[in-house]
Amino acid sequence: MTSTREEAGPGGAKAAGFDPKLIEPYIVKDPQALTLNVAKALENLGKAASTWLGPRERGEVVDPVSEPMAEMVKTMSKVSEYWMSDPKRTLEAQTQLLAGLFGMWTQTLSRFSSEGEAQPPPPIKDKRFADEDWQRNPFFDFLRQAYVILSDWAEKMVTQAEGLDEHTRHKAEFYVRQITAALSPTNFVITNPQLYRETVSSHGANLVKGMQMLAEDIAADGGELRIRQTDTSKFKVGENMAVTPGKVIAQSEICEVIQYEAATDTVLKRPLLICPPWINKFYILDLNPQKSFIKWCVDQGHTVFVISWVNPDERHANKDWESYIREGVDFALDTIEKATGETEVNAIGYCVGGTLLAAALALHAQEGNKRIASATLFTTQVDFTYAGDLKVFVDEGQIGSIEDRMKASGYLDGSKMAAAFNMLRASELIWPYFVNNYLKGQDPMPFDLLYWNSDSTRMAAANHSFYLRNCYLSNTLSQGKMELAGKTLSLKDIKIPIYNLATREDHIAPAKSVFVGSKLFGGPVEYVLSGSGHIAGVVNPPDKQKYQYWTNGAVKGTYEDWVAGAKETPGSWWPHWQRWIEAMDDERVPARIPGGGALNAIADAPGSYVLARV
Repeated sequence: MTSTREEAGPGGAKAAGFDPKLIEPYIVKDPQALTLNVAKALENLGKAASTWLGPRERGEVVDPVSEPMAEMVKTMSKVSEYWMSDPKRTLEAQTQLLAGLFGMWTQTLSRFSSEGEAQPPPPIKDKRFADEDWQRNPFFDFLRQAYVILSDWAEKMVTQAEGLDEHTRHKAEFYVRQITAALSPTNFVITNPQLYRETVSSHGANLVKGMQMLAEDIAADGGELRIRQTDTSKFKVGENMAVTPGKVIAQSEICEVIQYEAATDTVLKRPLLICPPWINKFYILDLNPQKSFIKWCVDQGHTVFVISWVNPDERHANKDWESYIREGVDFALDTIEKATGETEVNAIGYCVGGTLLAAALALHAQEGNKRIASATLFTTQVDFTYAGDLKVFVDEGQIGSIEDRMKASGYLDGSKMAAAFNMLRASELIWPYFVNNYLKGQDPMPFDLLYWNSDSTRMAAANHSFYLRNCYLSNTLSQGKMELAGKTLSLKDIKIPIYNLATREDHIAPAKSVFVGSKLFGGPVEYVLSGSGHIAGVVNPPDKQKYQYWTNGAVKGTYEDWVAGAKETPGSWWPHWQRWIEAMDDERVPARIPGGGALNAIADAPGSYVLARV
């Protein structure tokens, strides 16, 4: 709706008008109270600044801010050089921008001055602009449209720039998205109608509380700002998260092996080993009893074993991929054999845990190790050609800088990886929380998934360096060039059945990337595409009746063709995977107890390694 009042024009005709009542919520009623609270907010902001500066002045925190900023400036300079090097191109760029702004201006004038009933504006799909005053109020409507035009123009300057190599263009597109997300009018009090109204109605009390929360968050993280995304006081691992009954039955320097208690009288003869990513903690698969994939597997009759990776520190600096295979995957396989007597297992790898599992399988194939009879990969890349926006952070210069920082401590701090992942979806994972917490002064709601997301882990220096160089930079595993334990690995040597799950909206392991990687294995591959993204597409219990999944037989042709011909099935993919498992071997044996009598329990699940926080 563009107007709530119509005025009679000449001859009795009605012209679209603007209702002055729309301005009333933006008029300051108590300037004295607002001024006082703004002063308090500035005082809290000063405390936040002091808390941030203190550790840096004492040398306790060193921010290599210049490196990412220099990388961004260098990248964007190449885009600017193209448009500025030729006067004709400069004029073309200016004309594109001015044409858009002039069109918006004339459209706005026409909308508020035309006779007769004004045409309703098209609906806004961007959730950031959900407040009706982004269209109803001409001031905010103008800001919104100008922002959209400027953002689109900036993106076109990158896509239309010629002479950029693929990596530079990718980085430029990423940086433009970061800049436009940060400069959105929704992120500022004066230019966001909802924030403006709340500030006026509360006389600035929202800013007082928000700046207090900002100071608290910086203090809580030792001088770093980690924006709180959930109420962390409502969750505790081992009490209301990761509560599926089980025991830690073995421990190495880099992992604990957990065996979960049976929930059925009989269990599948083949045990199930889960290899989660070490970039996050395993309990994403055991958030609570209603969402737990681990509990669901136990209920289906699996004897479930999980690797819980250590949160590494300087002692683990030299632990590389071979260490994670030998002291992680192989150690867990040895543990399973001791606890159950079984020499064949079904294995699951999630994200980079799946990439490690694939490398382990290729190594096992050369060594004659046949203990893993089938492998399931969740959102796992083995070919990193289409690896998405994380490739922005990977080139020789940036990896060298990361390695230099890791040499000092022996690891990469978990907050650095968490920040990188959040930047991939800044408009969803950064700026809404910045606005709600620090400008609205609202406490975030408790949300188990976001608690897990904030529970980040460190990365051992040797392990992380090997991962970045061999996967993202050189893509050696897909090319048959990865070297581990004196062997050169080939995925074609992996002949066992593979269940390869991708998620349609994945921004970390894009579905196309997973599809391309599926063609590299030497045995049968069941490629399955789930709805939603990297987490929700995997953690999707059947009783929720959410999302869907697609199947289409053998992996061949292009990803686009496969999707076009795929069969869609409503709901969770979990039962489909269970049928795939049982089709290979559904033999059952009496239920097993953790350790099987051969190994003593070290601790109750979820163990101690998962409790270590950054």
